[in-house]
Amino acid sequence: MHEKEKDLIDAFLRGQVDRRGLIKGLGAMGLAAGTAGTLLNLGQTRALAADFDWQAHKGKTIKLLLNKHPYADAMIADLENFKQLTGMNVVYDVFPEDVYFDKVTAALSASSPEYDAFMTGAYMTWTYGPAGWITDLNEWIKDPAKTNPNYAWDDFLPGVRNSCAWNGKPGGALGSEDAKQWCIPWGFEQNNITYNKGMFDKAGVKVPGNMDEMVAAAAKLTKDVGGGVYGIGVRGSRSWATIHPGFLSAYANFDQKDLNVSADGKLSAAMNTAQSKAFHKQWVQMIQESGPKDWSTYTWYQVGTDLGAGASAMIFDADILGYFMNGGDNKMAGKLAFASFKANPDAKAPTPNIWIWSLSMSNFSKDKDATWYFMQWASGPEHGLFGATKMDFVNPVRQSVWKDEMFREKLNKSYPGYVEMFDASAPGASIKFTAQPLFFDLTTEWAATLQKMVSKEVPVDEGLDKLAESINGQLKEAGLG
Repeated sequence: MHEKEKDLIDAFLRGQVDRRGLIKGLGAMGLAAGTAGTLLNLGQTRALAADFDWQAHKGKTIKLLLNKHPYADAMIADLENFKQLTGMNVVYDVFPEDVYFDKVTAALSASSPEYDAFMTGAYMTWTYGPAGWITDLNEWIKDPAKTNPNYAWDDFLPGVRNSCAWNGKPGGALGSEDAKQWCIPWGFEQNNITYNKGMFDKAGVKVPGNMDEMVAAAAKLTKDVGGGVYGIGVRGSRSWATIHPGFLSAYANFDQKDLNVSADGKLSAAMNTAQSKAFHKQWVQMIQESGPKDWSTYTWYQVGTDLGAGASAMIFDADILGYFMNGGDNKMAGKLAFASFKANPDAKAPTPNIWIWSLSMSNFSKDKDATWYFMQWASGPEHGLFGATKMDFVNPVRQSVWKDEMFREKLNKSYPGYVEMFDASAPGASIKFTAQPLFFDLTTEWAATLQKMVSKEVPVDEGLDKLAESINGQLKEAGLG
């Protein structure tokens, strides 16, 4: 690196030059964007090394268990910087999601020391934490001798950060003062609308702003777009994953809960209130009138694939699912747009439930301090900015990355409405479920009940009363109710 280039990059790192000025200046020196990015990474690595002893574990090797995902791809693409920074080596196994969680459970339940850290959903830590399989990371986060001064824990989006912390008590509030930090947020999904602008224009439909409008818009799109296109894609398989995206995001916007928590900590079903029954009736109607014919088989993949292929006019699901369908070799690439969604017309703002891909440390790691060095780098602001600007690392979990002008421009250029959607939704984004050990069982039963309602096997009111009765029985049997 020549002195002029080094001086310009150092000025950027000191905050004296913004990112636009940096790229423009490096371009004037004859450097291509890719080369400029490489030099910036090197400069950031130098800056990190100046403030913290990143070489404390030089020569050590850690092993990761990764899900095949763009977040993992971005980390692997940037891994050489970590190796240069620390002198450590990193090896990893990558598995597709349909087998990934089984691999994690097998390793943890066997107390295997093979993997030091792994990707996980925050929901999974409600099982892993109390089982003693993962480590409370507060010990490292709060230790200035082990965490670099630029890690900026407060830079994480508060709702996302708090959703990864739980005190282990069934019904305990996420992010409470006594919470254990079971995982570090890495990237997350908000649930909002992705829609096909051309289809909306053809049918003369406006982007829905609440649940009433969504039901009506989906029906009109189904009727008027033609070609077998249906109005809205939402998940429907018999799985907890059907409940957590659009469904719970809308449900929570009406101030509805999955469970009640009494003053003495006892849990009880909360989904058979009058308001909940009214919401379920709307949701069921929308799927019956405007969903895919085989809705009960739909997972993340089917919802996304139909949107990308032009088989559906909109989805109410993860924003990053729409992001990926708007690119690549999808038929509808470049034709999709994004909007935040406030299901309740009386609500002040959207309150999306979220999925968080996170990093956890195995309690069976042979070298937890070295593992933490990797975890803080991988979840740090420098790598977050690299992933967001150079790769498809959406959604970043750090506020500083979302303030980056070049990242926002990247989104505005190819993903119309995405930035505005994020800005409107992020303040209210968090996990809306009640943390408790029966989470997966109870939400899967909820999805099964929803299937029965849509297929008209059971009326909504009766179905929810039966569901609540069953859930209350399971909670009592487990000593939670």
